[in-house]
Amino acid sequence: MIRISPSLLAADWANLQTDIAKIETSADWLHLDVMDANFVPNMSMGPQVVEAIRHHSKLFFDVHLMILDPAKYADTFIDAGADLICFHIEALENPEELIAHIKSRNVKVALAVSPDTPAERIYKYLKDVDMILVMTVYPGFGGQKMIPAMADKIKAIRTECNRLGLDTLIEVDGGIGAGNVALLSSAGANVIVAGSSVFKAQNPAGAVAELRAAAENI
Repeated sequence: MIRISPSLLAADWANLQTDIAKIETSADWLHLDVMDANFVPNMSMGPQVVEAIRHHSKLFFDVHLMILDPAKYADTFIDAGADLICFHIEALENPEELIAHIKSRNVKVALAVSPDTPAERIYKYLKDVDMILVMTVYPGFGGQKMIPAMADKIKAIRTECNRLGLDTLIEVDGGIGAGNVALLSSAGANVIVAGSSVFKAQNPAGAVAELRAAAENI
């Protein structure tokens, strides 16, 4: 099953409620990028934004923490309305304690892996998390071109999940649209993040449907 998670980073920030309403019934999740200008060279939303939009959407909130100290802020975003907390393996050398804590809050947990980090780095945690996020661009800015070589990383992670008998979700994020998503879904990705290709489209709901069809047509 393919899940589509439009990235709010690409929405019209003066009209977030309106833009979310455009994809509310077509998308599965809403991807919320949190950046601290330290872990990545950019800054985005805080928990106040997550809490504000939580009142206007029933979508599953997929919160991606691109921050240096995810353990310090995970609870804040859970309290704001996150359904899933994703943090980077590069931010914590030993993520076991934070994984366990997030799960104890009855929220799903994911580990993100940046393009230069080998897939093998996250293998030991596959049994403990609900999802792996494979960044298909370097984290920090929207509108980048997808790195096709990341398909090999996705294949490697899916192969290891299969070997372990796991149905772990694999999410992909960065430069994804209807024209290239099949490369990633055929490699084993089943949660698709798309920002510009959805929110910048004339018909965002139609763009979600087109993306889903392209991802499933493999």
